[in-house]
Amino acid sequence: MTAISEQSSSNPAGFVGLYKRIIKLPEYIPFSLVQLAARVAVAHVFWQSAQSKLASWPVTLQLFANEYNLPFIDPSIAAPLATTAEITGSVLLFFGLLSRLAALMLLGVVSVIQIFVYPENWAEHLLWASLLLLVLTRGAGIFSLDYVADRTRSASGK
Repeated sequence: MTAISEQSSSNPAGFVGLYKRIIKLPEYIPFSLVQLAARVAVAHVFWQSAQSKLASWPVTLQLFANEYNLPFIDPSIAAPLATTAEITGSVLLFFGLLSRLAALMLLGVVSVIQIFVYPENWAEHLLWASLLLLVLTRGAGIFSLDYVADRTRSASGK
């Protein structure tokens, strides 16, 4: 092969070369930014949900009793449990503290919503579950208190 043909095959010119360079640009985005975005986005969803429950507790109890129809659990127990899980999970995820545990807990909430409450909203639930699975499987990233705790433990030799 000549030098010219080697160069053109490894670094094509023109539109194709420009396209290949452009589609590789996202590879330079730090994965920790993706993890941060996932944590903040899903934390926001559950924080807002908890806030709407707290804003009108009698309506929340009514929804759990009449619309949500959760089996095996009394609505007067399910409502505070769900609200507590949403608040706790969203705060922990936002700060990146015990993130994997928070993601697992909120995956449980999403599963209950999907199976028993609004199965027709599967696409939205899949989106939430995908973000939570990212945090569960890959952690919170460097922009998190989990990372700070791990570094502190490593530095102290524990």
